[in-house]
Amino acid sequence: MLSLPLRRHFLFIHSRRKPSFLPFSIAATAISTLPTKTGAATAATSISDCLRQPHPLQAIPANSLLSHPLPSSAHLCLAAHLLARARLFPHSRSLLSRLIALGNRPHLAAALVDLLHRAALALGPRRSALPSVVDTLLSLLADRGLLEDAVLALARVRELRVPHNTRTCNHILLRLARERRGGLVRQLFEQVPVPNVFTFNIVIDFLCKEGDLMEARALFSRMKTIGCSPDVVTYNSLIDGYGKCGELEEVEQLVGEMRGRGCRPDVVTYNALVNCFCKFGRMKRAYSYFAEMKREGVVANVVTLSTFVDAFCKEGMVQEAMKLFAQMRMRGMALNEVTYTCLIDGTCKAGRLDDALVLLDEMVKQGVPLNVVTYTVLVDALCKEGKVVEAEDVFRLMERAGVKANELVYTTLIHGHFVNKNSERALGLLNEMKDKGLELDVSLYGTLIWGLCNLQKVDGAKSLLNKMDECGLKPNNIIYTNIMDACFKAGKDSEAIALFHKILDSGFHPNVVTYCALVDGLCKAGSVDEALSHFNRMRDLGLQPNVWTYTAVIDGLCKIGCLTKAVQLLDEMVDKGLSLDKVVYTSIMDGYLKQGNLQDAFAVKAKMINSGLQLDLYGYTCFVWGFCNLNMMPEAREVLSEMIGNGITPDTVIYNCLINKYQKLGNIEEATSLQNEMESVLPSCKNGDTASGSDG
Repeated sequence: MLSLPLRRHFLFIHSRRKPSFLPFSIAATAISTLPTKTGAATAATSISDCLRQPHPLQAIPANSLLSHPLPSSAHLCLAAHLLARARLFPHSRSLLSRLIALGNRPHLAAALVDLLHRAALALGPRRSALPSVVDTLLSLLADRGLLEDAVLALARVRELRVPHNTRTCNHILLRLARERRGGLVRQLFEQVPVPNVFTFNIVIDFLCKEGDLMEARALFSRMKTIGCSPDVVTYNSLIDGYGKCGELEEVEQLVGEMRGRGCRPDVVTYNALVNCFCKFGRMKRAYSYFAEMKREGVVANVVTLSTFVDAFCKEGMVQEAMKLFAQMRMRGMALNEVTYTCLIDGTCKAGRLDDALVLLDEMVKQGVPLNVVTYTVLVDALCKEGKVVEAEDVFRLMERAGVKANELVYTTLIHGHFVNKNSERALGLLNEMKDKGLELDVSLYGTLIWGLCNLQKVDGAKSLLNKMDECGLKPNNIIYTNIMDACFKAGKDSEAIALFHKILDSGFHPNVVTYCALVDGLCKAGSVDEALSHFNRMRDLGLQPNVWTYTAVIDGLCKIGCLTKAVQLLDEMVDKGLSLDKVVYTSIMDGYLKQGNLQDAFAVKAKMINSGLQLDLYGYTCFVWGFCNLNMMPEAREVLSEMIGNGITPDTVIYNCLINKYQKLGNIEEATSLQNEMESVLPSCKNGDTASGSDG
């Protein structure tokens, strides 16, 4: 008995010599692994046996083959050929679908191609339809979602040199693109024998949606080089891709080239143009394209006008958005969930939650389905209003409505619970996410870390940072900055500085916010010289310090008595047009008062008031302390009266500062009077429960 490989080789040679007859049994080969409903025994029937039957399949009328008993995969393949040859393509497709029906082994896609190829050899060229049945098989695999098998089958088709049409390749490409199977899209594209405009359009659109504009542009150039003319779909994909990335000059260039080639923009083109220019704040240019659209007779649809509704809302022009929304209703446009969601989001962000709920009610009554974005907008708005319980109710309503929660809506709700200082519930939602199999992304980790840092749970935040590393997620500047700031506030200065160095080692370039947290933390820790070094370093890097960075350094310098340098930085702020706030003014006043320099302290106070700012509790405390330190008690009492007159309630620090000073000066009567006053103003301080204070 010949071994199986040798038998196959011999039979192949024999079939080449006498193609009308294929005398090989495939009882133990791949066909036996493709059972039909009649079982494995009948599956072992060979193609040659089928042809030698008393009533061979060829003798059966083609339109009766579908209902004729076909006991094996071999019979199915032969019948599929005969039906395709008779141009009964739907019947042929129906038979082939049995080969890949549930229960068979889809990874044998290449074996199915071999089976069809053998059937074609057995039938001969006049009775077979190999290109047709192969294309049908490939199409079926794609439609069933067996995309990897479709690609493998196509590779086998190429090896057998069976002609296959570009349309089938495009069909598979389109399915791969929709499934975002980038590797397979690129692999299959290179296998297409003669790519046409549809082939290029599928791949260019996929690349643009993936943000790979360089490769999309290269493919666009290749398309033109081989003489394949781009159409409106090609340009639309590129315009949309570049537009969403903010490459507006490239968008304009593409529009010019499109017109130069005589390709007329359609509604999709104008929608993409309006969207990208609105998105990046170029409303005037968006309007110009809208006007051009009207001149060219291209009718704006609900997408066009919804884009403007969204743009108006994002610009804070909610009234204009509402007017346009009303016009859309008057025109009888079928408003969809995108239109409603944009307007609901705009009204929520404008603080008009009641209007948003009215729109929501209308949306439900009109039968417009709420999607996860709509629910997320509502959850976010309720959380920002402090109505976290109501936000959770909306979240549960969403789940009951069958809308699947995504990472963003969970992140929004978790953030709301952290703001509401309900960390236990926030972490409970995190566990719920994990149970549902949702992945934690950088945004969610950032929210969790921010929440824990705000609650001064630094160790918990650092633990999450380590988990990010374990999951292969790369923390961003914001996450590192939040933890570094929390470490400084917890008095863990060395850990904060180590984290800053980790930021540098990770390849990140710290931004102004990061440097601000670093400088502020170092100043509060008393390391003013080191803070000043980093302050100068950020300027050397081309980063412009903001108000808070300047304020942190000025406050630090004032606390160590470097008033001259602090005033220089104050003047620098003014020269740069930065707005001085209460903190920076108070820091300078406090510095002067600690030096006993009342004249300059009052001069700074006058500047502060002239700028429209008023002293707050901390500012008045500085003046009370300054006068007490100079034994100027009448002036200190006058400051106390002034602050009360301005509606600012003194705290125990101010009262204790005055009481302690009067006691040291031996004026027990005034000290007792102030003690009684404090107890009447601050009931919590009764029974002589004065907070420890200091006059210096």
